[in-house]
Amino acid sequence: MLKRFGPPAGLILLAFLFPLVNGALGTNLMFPVIVVAVYVMLALGLNIVVGFAGLLDLGFVAFYALGAYVVGWLASTHFKEVSFSLFSALPAQGVSGRELPGIHVSFWLLLILAGAFAALWGVIIGAPTLRLRGDYLAIVTLGFGEIIPRFFLNGDDIFGYNLTNGTIGIKGIDSPGLPFLPDSWRTWQQFGTLDLDPWYYTILVLVLVTIFVNIRLRDSRLGRAWIAVREDETAAAAMGVNLVTAKLWAYALGAVFGGLAGAFYGAFIKSIFPTSFSFNISVLVLCMVILGGMGSIYGVILGAILLQGINFYLLPQINEWVHAIGDALSSPLLSDADIPKYNYFIFGVLLVAMMLLRPEGIIPNRQRQEELREEDESVVETARV
Repeated sequence: MLKRFGPPAGLILLAFLFPLVNGALGTNLMFPVIVVAVYVMLALGLNIVVGFAGLLDLGFVAFYALGAYVVGWLASTHFKEVSFSLFSALPAQGVSGRELPGIHVSFWLLLILAGAFAALWGVIIGAPTLRLRGDYLAIVTLGFGEIIPRFFLNGDDIFGYNLTNGTIGIKGIDSPGLPFLPDSWRTWQQFGTLDLDPWYYTILVLVLVTIFVNIRLRDSRLGRAWIAVREDETAAAAMGVNLVTAKLWAYALGAVFGGLAGAFYGAFIKSIFPTSFSFNISVLVLCMVILGGMGSIYGVILGAILLQGINFYLLPQINEWVHAIGDALSSPLLSDADIPKYNYFIFGVLLVAMMLLRPEGIIPNRQRQEELREEDESVVETARV
């Protein structure tokens, strides 16, 4: 029992103590760690679709955008024509004493709404792909991943109505909070502009819930059906697996966590822009899943931490070292180098190296590892024949 639950319990304890360690060491890692945690949620959501069910999805950023815009619509002054509040941590009257314009719904309710809205669109997007496999499936999901962000980009004039505010985006999004706290401590924003601890603990709880749900799904009857579909759709159907139901559940449940991550990100950044949901994010999250190990929950978490850790911490550090060396050697080429802009090149090199040296990922899923070995053995046997 201790061997099984000891390491996860220790990691969870370290995660809860991280703000104290960060403050004691005087480091400034709270913001990048929060962003990394958002991408951990995205990677775990995509892992349900790609890792568990074996459905190649290149448009996962669409669910991320949908969750963010749900918060933008229902927790801001965007819809100024109405004045509605539901369990919001903000005071009912603004500074002027008048009712706040717009819709202001509690962040905790919006998490549920964002997850449900993204799941609905997951089913809508997944329905046309039920008969597709491989490259064809990837192309269709890529199309949806491009359509939805473009819709938000051009949604400032839909039959004369401004739904998304176009390229300007939606700003001034409400912060999470608890209505029963005193007025001066009611929302996360009022804890102090530099105090990110409430945001950190919020995303930490969301990540832990995501991990728990992923583990339960993996070990459930539905999870076993996904694995059967991933290995061989034809054999799974012959064994009685309902392919339609299994695939739609994969799309819907994966989309839920994409929507939750988008909802938190929108509230955290307090501004939503359509350019924040580009195709690059879908590719980056897919890289996290592949690097960590498709189907492996802990591997995907590690993949997300590694790629975003490289992006947020290692590359800026390398950039400083290169500049220091350039100053010491009086080399303008090194002094003016911009290493972080080559992040996708570095990610590409890592992926190529992983596919050559360890195609099953850093922490492989045992079943997936066996599948790859069987494929390699069949290729070798075919070559001998």
